[in-house]
Parts: sequence; structure tokens; C-alpha cells
Amino acid sequence: MNITALQTFLAIVDTGNLVRASQKLNVTQSTVTARLKSLEDELGQQLLNRQKSGTTLTPAGTKLLRYARIMTGLWRQARYETGLPAGLSSVCTFGCDRELWHGPGRAFFDGVVQGHPDMAVSVQQGGGRELEDWLAAGLVDVILTYGASARGNQTVYALPPEELVLYSDREVTSIRADPKYIFVDHGEEYRRAHGETYHDAGIARVSFDSSFWALQFLLERGGSAYLPRALAAPLVAEGRLFELREAPIYSRKKMLVVNDSAAANWDWFAPLVGALRARSADWLEHSDRRFVIPG
Repeated sequence: MNITALQTFLAIVDTGNLVRASQKLNVTQSTVTARLKSLEDELGQQLLNRQKSGTTLTPAGTKLLRYARIMTGLWRQARYETGLPAGLSSVCTFGCDRELWHGPGRAFFDGVVQGHPDMAVSVQQGGGRELEDWLAAGLVDVILTYGASARGNQTVYALPPEELVLYSDREVTSIRADPKYIFVDHGEEYRRAHGETYHDAGIARVSFDSSFWALQFLLERGGSAYLPRALAAPLVAEGRLFELREAPIYSRKKMLVVNDSAAANWDWFAPLVGALRARSADWLEHSDRRFVIPG
């Protein structure tokens, strides 16, 4: 099976039609069509329904999609590892939940880059289930996520929970009736806990599923929002944000999950985990206003 044909199939799926796929791959539309036909002929199945409005997956195409992503990902990883430049002896491929990059994700990355100049580092962002699938498929060596269970040859390292704290650009702000409140969706369990606490506060006009985007909006337009302490702390130190200390604090479990085979020769991994645990613990305050959100 031709990797280029699989990559073309994925480009069509991701862009929605053959024209945009050809633009993305920088080839002619006839080349895209020929590659797709070659793949369908090899499998003996039609993979895509072609319509004027675009393409949709057939049942066979839906089944192939997951394997195509894994196979092309493994090929990309193999090319990366076998093509390491002189002076680099190994690679660590790190999958990080996009919400955890600011804080423990960046700290893990910095720990590898600064402490191990002979190691290449590849970082990929994704969601929880996506990261677990990548780790199981061998596309990444270690992941940082909010909730995961070990599969087979994997080990889970629990880190101190992430604190979600209510911040505002104004030192004096109503906790329950701020008209500029920004709702940040930190997951299903957070939505439940937040709804129970603020059941009488109404619905926020603006909401985000990204802490970083919510923070940028808050800084530009003003308002208040629940944000990870690690993300907001530098701005608090600068006096640009204020913690509303009467508001409850929510916490989410977070963890590193590593492929044991990949980490077998990483004598630096356990000390780095210990450093992350200590650093994360610095953010925590013993408070009776904390609600633990299950991982």
C-alpha cells in the first residue's frame, strides 16, 4: 500500500473535496484523482462518495480512516527518527493536551530540551482520547492529559491536580453577577460542578472551550473567568489579573502516561516527573473552597 496514496486520501477527507486536497498537497487534481483510484482499486472498495458539494466517506472509507491516520503517523515518526541529524542520538515524542501546555506541558518540554542536548523532541497537541490512541499506536512516547488509564505496556504517573481559579481584570468584581463573565468549558465534570455552584447565576453571553483563547479575550475586552492557575499566575504577578478569593476553586486531575519500552533507557524520566510534581504542588493552596473534579 502506497503511503502517498494514504496521505492523499486523508487530505481529501480533511479538506472536504478533491480541489482543496490538490491545493493542500500542491499537485494537480488529476493526480489526486489517480492516487485515490489506485487506493480504491488496491482495496477493492469505494472509499469516498463524490458529489458537487464535496466528498463523504463510504462505510469502507470510514473503516480505513483510523488505520490511515495511524499508518501515516507511524511513517512520519519513522522518517523523523531515522533522519536525526548528527549529535542527536534519540527522540522523545510528546503528546500534550492543548490545555495543559501552559504549565506542566511546557515544563516537561523544557526539562527534556535543556537537560538532554543529545535528544530530539517532537511535540503534538491533541485531546484526551486522541492522545491515548496515539500512545497505544506508538505515535507518541509519553502523553500529558487529564484522565487516562494504563493500557498494556504503559505506566501512569499522577501529577498534583490543576487548579481552576476565578480571575478578573478588576480587583473588585461580583462573583455571581458579573455581566462580563466568560464561561470556559473545562469538561463535562466541570460543567456539572460549576452548574451546581452557580445554578442561580444565569448563562454567560460569551463562552470558550480554550483557556488560552478565553484569557486573550478577557485581557482585550475585560471580564472574569475560571482559568488554570499556572496560566494566569504570571499576569497576577504583573497586576493585570486579580484572583477573586471568595469564589470556590475547582481542581482537575492530570497525569503523565508513558510507554514503558520507550522510557526503558530514560534515566532522566523519573527525576523529571519528580520535579514536575514538586513544581505543580507549588501552585496548590490548602483551601476549603476547592472542589475536586474526577479525572
